[in-house]
Amino acid sequence: MEKKNNGFTYTYSAVEQEEVRMIRDKYVPREESKLDRLRRLDESVTKKGTIISIMLGVIGCLIMGFGMSLVMVWQGDLFIPGIIIGLLGICIVALAYPAYRMLVKKERERVAPEIIRLTDELMNE
Repeated sequence: MEKKNNGFTYTYSAVEQEEVRMIRDKYVPREESKLDRLRRLDESVTKKGTIISIMLGVIGCLIMGFGMSLVMVWQGDLFIPGIIIGLLGICIVALAYPAYRMLVKKERERVAPEIIRLTDELMNE
């Protein structure tokens, strides 16, 4: 601490300077680089398909489990409906991967022109 003109001047260590810079960088608006945009677009292609396929898988497993519980616990009159419900759950689980592939293919077709344009620009720089 040095006294100057009835005020104080502080000097921070290198560690404190780095922390101050990192905090400041969070709040300074930045432009997205072409490479960052390319990465973000590439990640976005599979995100929607992954979410939908996981949801289908979980819902299908729950339905299959309900059918299994009908068969195993409440045998009697619910045996045949339990088998049908279990098979329905298995069918829904089986649709998860084809749904994922279809959604990823559709999303790739949607973002392909932008990705091609960005990769051409980045390779020519």
